[in-house]
Amino acid sequence: MLNGPLLVTERLILRPPGLEDFEAFADMCAEEETMRFIGGVSTRAQAWRMLCTLAGAWHIAGFSMFSVIERATGEWVGRLGPWEPEGWPAPEIGYGVRAKFAGKGYAFEGCIAACDFAVEFLKWPELMHSIDPENARSQDLARRLGATNSGPTRLPAPFEDARVDAWTQSADAWRIKRKDLLP
Repeated sequence: MLNGPLLVTERLILRPPGLEDFEAFADMCAEEETMRFIGGVSTRAQAWRMLCTLAGAWHIAGFSMFSVIERATGEWVGRLGPWEPEGWPAPEIGYGVRAKFAGKGYAFEGCIAACDFAVEFLKWPELMHSIDPENARSQDLARRLGATNSGPTRLPAPFEDARVDAWTQSADAWRIKRKDLLP
């Protein structure tokens, strides 16, 4: 059952998470390098609760991260998109893809669609990515999307000790940058 929008890009389908995503989601949550900057490695039980949180946010908030599906294979790539848990410093476009899909440009392609969704449908006046200062790959992606480092910010418990910077841009800046990006 589709519980929200379906976004389609050249290589990806973005849709709300579902039960069929759990095995791949749990696999991603067990990948040390993938999870290093996005909460750390999780058990299957923790992964289940995270997936249910993402799916439930569609019901409660009307938006959440999307499951990212590779169109050519139907394989689950990762999760990305709009995200704003209670106490978060600002609405965020977050992203994370499984190790086997890293470096293929899927996070970039999916984030373009997610930023469009946040600005044009959700009417967000600003986009933010919370990024660990040591996460060079995520910083590079944020730069490619047009965001700049606005300095340190704080996440709520249980992440209050995590070091993160807010990478931001206004909706108007996104619209200008968007003209230079993929169709």
